[in-house]
Amino acid sequence: MAKLLHYQTIGKGPVTVYLHGFLESSSMWKSLNLADNPGTHILIDLPGHGKSLLLDSMSEPTIRFMAEEVEKVLAYLKVQDYRVVGHSMGGYVALSLLAHAALKPKHVTLLNSNYWSDSEAKKADRLRVARIAYSGKQLFINEAIPNLFVDSKKFKIQIEALKNEAANMTSDAIAYSALAMRNRNDYSELVAQMPTRIQIIHGALDRLVSVEELQNRLGMLNNATLPDVVIIPHAGHMAHWEATSEAQRALFFGA
Repeated sequence: MAKLLHYQTIGKGPVTVYLHGFLESSSMWKSLNLADNPGTHILIDLPGHGKSLLLDSMSEPTIRFMAEEVEKVLAYLKVQDYRVVGHSMGGYVALSLLAHAALKPKHVTLLNSNYWSDSEAKKADRLRVARIAYSGKQLFINEAIPNLFVDSKKFKIQIEALKNEAANMTSDAIAYSALAMRNRNDYSELVAQMPTRIQIIHGALDRLVSVEELQNRLGMLNNATLPDVVIIPHAGHMAHWEATSEAQRALFFGA
């Protein structure tokens, strides 16, 4: 059998799959105390992150490859029905599952993520990140991770843990992920077609994707029905750490 992505399961009942963001791993979900919430929680390390190897032999990095590797885990576990919570890059993978998987999730939560493709400026920055992964990996990590939090001093312990974990990633894995995000599809049409199957939880102070841009993009859908959107005040890109109780309430009990 082909090697699977690293995963762990917690609890019993209806299945939720958790997909972390860039430079992170399944350890990021510790703050949610998943064992205290009902259901089966499947936490997966995406390719090149955490304890999962990057095994893509394709010439062009893709989010779809990551989604296909997640599908293999779900097939191995014989999952028949599931929802997905995806943080940042993990949200891109979740949308790929919703668009292309043989067994599609019944619901997707985008936690500090988005559904549209990169601007030209952002694409240029992804290329910069891919290059710096080989020439200044630790410098990039040291600058990128604190910027995810509104108050980096308050979350110093979490930031150091994230930096140490990211430092264990290979330069190839960092570059691959940056380029895969750069190459990803725009799923605006998918969201317009399936608004009730998508939830968006976003930090009001997220520096990577502003609330203003999110609201503008939602307006461009031109739909009578829009995804459920929860904006968490005082949180940045790491809402599950910065506003844990609000994130838990939105994820498990509705806004």
